[in-house]
Amino acid sequence: MMWTHGISAFVQSRAGRSGCSVIKRAGLLTATIGCLVAAAPAQAQVVLFVNGDPITNFDIEQRGKLVQLTLHKTVGREELINDLIDDKIKISVGKRYRIEITDADVDKQFAEMGARIHMGKSQFEQVLTQAGVEPDTMKEHIKAEISWATIVQGKFQARLQVNEKDVLQAMESEPKKEGADDPAAAESPLGFEYTLRPILFVVGRGASPEAIELRKKEAEALRSQFDSCDTGIRYARSLRDVAVRESILKSSADLAPAIREILDKVPVGHLTSPEVTSRGVELFALCNKRQARVESVAKAEVKNKLYGEKFEAQGKRFLAELRRSALIEWKEPQEPIKEVRGKKGAKPAKESNAHPPGVKTE
Repeated sequence: MMWTHGISAFVQSRAGRSGCSVIKRAGLLTATIGCLVAAAPAQAQVVLFVNGDPITNFDIEQRGKLVQLTLHKTVGREELINDLIDDKIKISVGKRYRIEITDADVDKQFAEMGARIHMGKSQFEQVLTQAGVEPDTMKEHIKAEISWATIVQGKFQARLQVNEKDVLQAMESEPKKEGADDPAAAESPLGFEYTLRPILFVVGRGASPEAIELRKKEAEALRSQFDSCDTGIRYARSLRDVAVRESILKSSADLAPAIREILDKVPVGHLTSPEVTSRGVELFALCNKRQARVESVAKAEVKNKLYGEKFEAQGKRFLAELRRSALIEWKEPQEPIKEVRGKKGAKPAKESNAHPPGVKTE
């Protein structure tokens, strides 16, 4: 389901949570007690398990509200369930590959999504809550999408490459816009090409905030001493639990304006500010910066479009493969046993791996 593009072109629940949380936070004690007694069991009822991870009625209800908010339309229960199954599979395969998506990673993406529609984080959360959507509902989907993008890009990197010939052919096949560049000469004025060396201060899984803060201070200490890539890289490699990756080249067209602004303020031979990521505390050494011809906006857009198409197609194939091997267990609701004179009561329904009518698991 492409509802993820509903909020500013990109929108991404925790199982077992009841609808009482909103009421409880509102301070309505009487309503809370009634909710705990009656509504919570129905909302928290497990509908199915995906690789051992439950999907509840509350999850389905929340996903429906989120789709309504982002796409302004109502989506059937079957489609909502399938969308949630996909998310559970994406997260479970991320765990298999030991990809750890931290709360900081998710919160950062969540805040960026709010910023794209000119809202602060708290204001964005308030808008969701007013629509009956708990922020954790969206954050869980963000987590699934970050994990999935990391896996697909890493596992199928070679298949996702877009070559120059494909870009030019795609540009030639598109309707010519007035004033547009000739595809063969689709080069903009000079921009910049940056040579970067990523430096990672490794932080162990489950590290305490104090341990992370200590690594940030160590990274800042390196930054204060780093004045050239020749000597600085050698020194960084001598530090404890520090990894220095190979050089990467980035052009102006590849970078968001905010990132270009950061790099333009860093002198050549120095480090960017440390940033906490899922892997640890990371900095980038700017080892070279030179003027170079960069792709025009039109050419960059076509390349991104082709890459997106390849990513989506490869992702669909891989997800279909994962769904075929996923353990999807449906919890069928038990129907009341009717006593018929002279006959034994019907047996209560058991757990089943079979999906209910109309719901596809592949």
